[in-house]
Amino acid sequence: MAKIRTKEEARAEFERRGLSIRAWARMNGLDSATVYNLLSGRKVVGLRGESHKAAVLLGLKEGVVSQGEPLTPLFLQAEEAC
Repeated sequence: MAKIRTKEEARAEFERRGLSIRAWARMNGLDSATVYNLLSGRKVVGLRGESHKAAVLLGLKEGVVSQGEPLTPLFLQAEEAC
């Protein structure tokens, strides 16, 4: 089971990688405003739809994202790179 991350941990991971939130959102077919809203707390952590997908990929909540496209979870990449 993956560790649930805080919004601050997710933001720090973007900084650590030198990756913009917008670029990561685009890589995963997400609207960057949805990701920014999740990370700023303006949106409840991903109840359904795109916000659910973003929250799961950011590691903010447990869940399943079932789509045929390749996705880029923020923390899975970091853990594999170590």
